[in-house]
Amino acid sequence: MDAFTSVTNSSSLQNSHFILMGLPGIHEWQHWLSLPLALLYLLALGANLLIMITIQCELTLHEPMYYFLGILSVVDIGLATIIVPKILAIFWFEAKAISLPECFAQIYTIHYFFSMESGVFLCMAVDRFIAICHPLRYPSIVTEAFVGKAAGFMVLRNGLLTIPVPVLAAQRHYCSRNEIQHCLCSNLGVISLACDDITVNKLYQLVLAWVLVGSDMALVFSSYVLILRSVLRLNSVEAISKALSTCSSHLILILFFYSGIIVLSVTHLAEKKIPLIPVLLNVLHNVIPPALNPMVYALRMQELRLGFQRLLGMGEGMPTK
Repeated sequence: MDAFTSVTNSSSLQNSHFILMGLPGIHEWQHWLSLPLALLYLLALGANLLIMITIQCELTLHEPMYYFLGILSVVDIGLATIIVPKILAIFWFEAKAISLPECFAQIYTIHYFFSMESGVFLCMAVDRFIAICHPLRYPSIVTEAFVGKAAGFMVLRNGLLTIPVPVLAAQRHYCSRNEIQHCLCSNLGVISLACDDITVNKLYQLVLAWVLVGSDMALVFSSYVLILRSVLRLNSVEAISKALSTCSSHLILILFFYSGIIVLSVTHLAEKKIPLIPVLLNVLHNVIPPALNPMVYALRMQELRLGFQRLLGMGEGMPTK
C-alpha cells in the first residue's frame, strides 16, 4: 500500500511548467541588460532583412555565394527570434513561467537553428573552396541546383537529428524542482531537473555535438587549409590578395562562431563555481552572431554595399555589372 501511494504521489508531482530564473547571481539588476539585448535584436532583424531584400532585388547578386548568405540571414533571424523575445519578457515583465511543451519546442528550435548556422558556414566554405581551388569548374559545379540540394540536405540533416533531443527530454520525469538557472530552455539545464536517469540524454547531446557541429568545424577548417595552400602557390601578390579577400569575411565569422563554441565548452566545466559566465556566454553566442554576420559582410563585400546603396536610393546613377 505504501509503495502504491509513493508511486501515485510521484506521478502527481509531475511539473506542468518550468521557471526561467534569468541570469544566475544578478537577478536584481539583470533588467539593465535588456536595452543592449533589444538593440542587438533590432539590429539583427533589420540588417538581415536588408540583406535578404537586397539579394532578392539585385540581379547582380543572384549568385550561389549570395544565395548562401541569404540562407544564413534567414537562419540568423530565426535563431534570434526564438531566444531574445522570451529573454526580454523575463527581464521586463517577469514572465518567467514556461510550459513543458513550449520549453521542449524551444530546445528543439535552438538546436535546429544553431546546427543550421554551422551547416550554412560549411556550405559557404565548400563554395569558396571550389571557387578558389577549382575556378574553371566552379560554374558547372556550384549552380542554383547545387545550392538548393545543399540547403535541402542541411534542413533535413539538422531537422531530423535534433528531434531526439526534445523527445528524450520530454520522456524524463520532472517531479521536484522546476527552476532553471538560465534565460532559456537549454537541454542540459532542463534535464538536470529530472528525477530519473538522464545518461541517455547526455550521451545523445554529446554525440549530436560531435556529429553535427564537430564534423562541420573539421570540414570548414580543412577547406580553408586547402584554400590557403592553393592561394600560396599563386605567383602574383595581387592574385593572392584578391583570392583571400573573397573569403576573408567568411573566415572572420567562422572563427568567431567556432571559437565561441570552444569557449562555451571550457566555461561549462566551471559552471558550478561561476554559474553566471557560461549562461551569459551562451546567451551572447546566440544573439551576437545574427547581428554581427550582416555587418561583417556589408563592410567586406563591395557588391553587397553597392546593392544596399541602389536599394536605398543612394546610388541611382551608379553603373551595374
